[in-house]
Amino acid sequence: MREEAEIEARHRRAAEQGDPGAMSALGTLLLRRGDLDAAEPFLRAAVQHGDRAAANNLGLLLNQHGHAEEAAGWWRIAAVAGSAAAAHALGRFYRERGDEPGAEYWLRQAAESGHTLGAYALADLLDHRRDVGAERWFRAAAEHGHREAAYRLAHVCAERGEDHEAEQWYRQAAARRHRRAALRLGTLLEERGELKEAGHWYLTAARDGEARAACALAFLLRDAGDLDQAATWWRRAAQAGDGNAANALGALHAQEGETQTAERWYRTAMEAGDVNGAYNLGLLCAGQGRSPQAEQWYRKAAYAGHREAANALAVLLLQRGDAAGAEPWLSKAAEAGSIDAAFNLGILHAARGDESTARRFYERAAASGHAEAALQVAIALQQEGDHHGAERHLRCAAGGGSPEAAFRLGALLDRRDREDDAEVAGSGSVEAEEWYERAARQGHRRAQVRLGMCAAKRGDVLEAAGWYRQAAEAGSRNGAFNLGLLLAREGSEPEAALWWTRAANAGHGRAALRMALLSARRGSLSEAQSWCARAISCGPAEVAERAARLTDAVAHELTA
Repeated sequence: MREEAEIEARHRRAAEQGDPGAMSALGTLLLRRGDLDAAEPFLRAAVQHGDRAAANNLGLLLNQHGHAEEAAGWWRIAAVAGSAAAAHALGRFYRERGDEPGAEYWLRQAAESGHTLGAYALADLLDHRRDVGAERWFRAAAEHGHREAAYRLAHVCAERGEDHEAEQWYRQAAARRHRRAALRLGTLLEERGELKEAGHWYLTAARDGEARAACALAFLLRDAGDLDQAATWWRRAAQAGDGNAANALGALHAQEGETQTAERWYRTAMEAGDVNGAYNLGLLCAGQGRSPQAEQWYRKAAYAGHREAANALAVLLLQRGDAAGAEPWLSKAAEAGSIDAAFNLGILHAARGDESTARRFYERAAASGHAEAALQVAIALQQEGDHHGAERHLRCAAGGGSPEAAFRLGALLDRRDREDDAEVAGSGSVEAEEWYERAARQGHRRAQVRLGMCAAKRGDVLEAAGWYRQAAEAGSRNGAFNLGLLLAREGSEPEAALWWTRAANAGHGRAALRMALLSARRGSLSEAQSWCARAISCGPAEVAERAARLTDAVAHELTA
């Protein structure tokens, strides 16, 4: 950020001295940043000196403002001067208006100048007209890394029966995260019997939202014996309208509120010998608040050896206060490999004060990837001073999606122990800040405050204010207090007072002291006394001491 600021300042000085290149560069920098109003005068000044790049960028700016006709005028000037990017933009402009001859002319100018996007746009235009010349330009764009061009070129090759070349282009597109190319590549590999690599590409496409790939992956997982993962992918595909398995379809209909249809599919699965049908019926009933029926189906599946049904039955019994009845089912499920059951056994023993047994079950669940169990193990290790072991478990938990683990990992990497109401930000490593951000984006308020502190330390007031505000609006008193400090430093003391008031009312002693000092400065001595009393009651000790001294001073003023 400092380097970008220095570059901007250097361009600005040169632009103010009449350097056309600096005007163009500064206008482009501001345009990329999204500051269109600031960019426009610099770009207009540069085009007056004949800068073709500035003319192209001015066209982009005007187009974003909705002035397409004026934008086209500047693109034409730049394109005539030899700008391939402007020729591409002008070609797209004409195509959007139905002027295909004009579009082809300018897109061809861009493509023949080596502009990759121009080559693809020309190929797309020609392909729309069934012109055989499209292949040449698809190939030109694909050879320069355009993934959609590579996919469409592969399709052309496949239609001609050139399977080997088609596969190579599918691979190129798939490697650039083209999900339909990854799906097609997976299909080719599966047809050849190369199931492992096929599964890899199905997974890649499925993760990017390709439902057909998710369905194909589920079938591969089912054939490999991994029924749990297969059900996951079938469910994802079914939710996208491409489900094929009874249980997956049942899950889809249940989620959409079509409970009768869902129950029919679950019963179909159960009647076919799939114990998941009974388990899913239990889930369906539980979701409707029909606990007796849920227990019935859970028991049926649990007696048949369904470990997650045994765990669900135990949870239901625990909610009813029947810990004695729940424990055997949790033990049975955990012995069968249910990591949720192992974690729940940890919770059960921790509630009894049996920390050693709880720790053993947490460790078992954590070893199988249970994020919350890994977090509990990490907390215990931190309390024992084993920071290396704690870090390993925090990484597992944070990687599994636990925002608390991500925050604690950031704090551990920062090498600072902070209390809940800490105000001082550490220097923080880059990795620590990355973990704070991961937690913050999941709504972790302390992580949001910590990120705000890191940003403030870097001098990034806007980012700091953003994170503080998110935390404060979610109820963080530290976020409200720090936002107040930031606003006060920026000269917005009235708004700062609003946030300090919110923090003080939530029990933040330092915020109460700030309000007391602010009230005293304004001459509102009675109000200052009231805030001092709150600061003394909220603490901590050094705040209470300062508030007491201020109380004495205010009392002296009142009696003087």
